[in-house]
Amino acid sequence: MRAGVSAPRNLEVGLRAALAVAVPLFVLFAVGRLDLTAYATFGAFTALYGRNEPYRVRVRTLSVAALALLASIGAGIGLAVLGEPLALVALALVVIVGGGTLFVTVFQMVPPQALFFVFALLVCAAVPTPAADALPRLALAAASAAFAWLVTMSGWAIRRLPGASRGALARWGFVTELRRRPTVDLAALRDPRVWLTVVQNVAGVLIAGGIALSFGFGHAYWAVVSVVAVIPPARAAHSLSRSLHRIVGTIVGVAVTALLLVWSPPAVVLICVIVVCQFFAEVLVARHYGAALVFITPLALSVSHLASPTPVNVLLFDRVLETLLGAGIGIALVLLARVWERGRGLAA
Repeated sequence: MRAGVSAPRNLEVGLRAALAVAVPLFVLFAVGRLDLTAYATFGAFTALYGRNEPYRVRVRTLSVAALALLASIGAGIGLAVLGEPLALVALALVVIVGGGTLFVTVFQMVPPQALFFVFALLVCAAVPTPAADALPRLALAAASAAFAWLVTMSGWAIRRLPGASRGALARWGFVTELRRRPTVDLAALRDPRVWLTVVQNVAGVLIAGGIALSFGFGHAYWAVVSVVAVIPPARAAHSLSRSLHRIVGTIVGVAVTALLLVWSPPAVVLICVIVVCQFFAEVLVARHYGAALVFITPLALSVSHLASPTPVNVLLFDRVLETLLGAGIGIALVLLARVWERGRGLAA
């Protein structure tokens, strides 16, 4: 394959991610159960992993990603059944954000943060759930994850079509080079930079969540998610400019969402927005995370709005305040980490 074909026009990764979320959501729309949007969408997030990996490696990546997402969804559903007790939510959040950070680092996953695990946990915990509905909702998430797994592995068959690697499919980015070869890096568990990131995330989400709750913000999880989005992945440079890119990307995403939701679009339009945002988020996430957040934010807010409709002015006002809160805490932790790394002489 010619150099440069896959980078700017990597349609394969975007289209498979979009398809993975589109099919479950349109099925829910057809049966009139858009209140279950969150579970189907978070299961479909399985398709965000394994990009540009050989299929024997991708099997492992997708499988562990699906299990991690389902564990987060299941924990969230369990908390919802119990009435979302604050102490248990905080404990689960510490486990998911700390364990998720170690998890994505050991398996060298992209996206390299626990953002989607945390988001799945907190949104599912916030949706009132009768005990009798817990297993069916988890089963829906599992079915969506299995479908996303199959879609993401479908390139194995496409690549066996005659001339697939040299024809139109390759020219338009539908058949990309499989150059990522992540390994299982258990040495990460002994790396102080990795544990620094774990501490940053755990401290950041507890501080942000605590402040958001004390000020009475609605859906304090957005402040928590903003912290995770701003803090760099383990072993990455604690760059203030990159953190600012992520803040700007999130705020622009909130503005885009305002333009989308202010005219109260019908549910089918919101589903299309989710599908389009999933496409661009997957295309951009490994290239520029700040730009990807311009699409991840409307994706997240649209999922939340479909699952639990909220007045748009309240939704967006809360999100802006919580984003600024979480981003501010994230920036402070990034600056503290830079001081600590320099004092220890740790190279990024």
